[in-house]
Amino acid sequence: MNFCSHCGHTVRFEIPSGDDRPRYLCNECGTIHYQNPRIVAGTLPVRGSQVLLCRRAIPPRHGFWTLPAGYMENAETTLEAAARETREEACAEVDIHGLYTMISLPHINQVYMIFRAELSGDYAAGPESLEVALFEEHEIPWDELAFPTIERTLRHFYADRGQAQFPLHISDITAKDRERYFGSA
Repeated sequence: MNFCSHCGHTVRFEIPSGDDRPRYLCNECGTIHYQNPRIVAGTLPVRGSQVLLCRRAIPPRHGFWTLPAGYMENAETTLEAAARETREEACAEVDIHGLYTMISLPHINQVYMIFRAELSGDYAAGPESLEVALFEEHEIPWDELAFPTIERTLRHFYADRGQAQFPLHISDITAKDRERYFGSA
């Protein structure tokens, strides 16, 4: 950030008085520009023993498989965001059962909130998906998953399904975890 979105003057990056971390501060009007993590909300849509995945038609990770998820919009709840993203990416309606994984990625300022859901009705590829398909556990394209958050959510699901209990899983994915997943390129 170089300029204040309030008055247009230059900003500096330093710790404001009474704060504990650097922020962008306007040199002219004194506005403090807070930058906060983005929420990614989505679903783990299930029909019977199958999970619905979407093959991404957009970057990043074009052509890789993911759960239907995306950035939360202003003025919507996390449940509304998860259901909307499922409609947009998979043209599917779901009955949401509850928050299933909450994964923090502090190095890229994101928090993933994936809700367990039952797929109701049909599905089809939305504009952000090349295709959508239902997969049995042994059919999951593990080497073609788009993000470590998706792999972690699916691994929790298959482990929990055997016990028929689905607790909330809270975890972090670090920069080192991402490097192991994507390589150092």
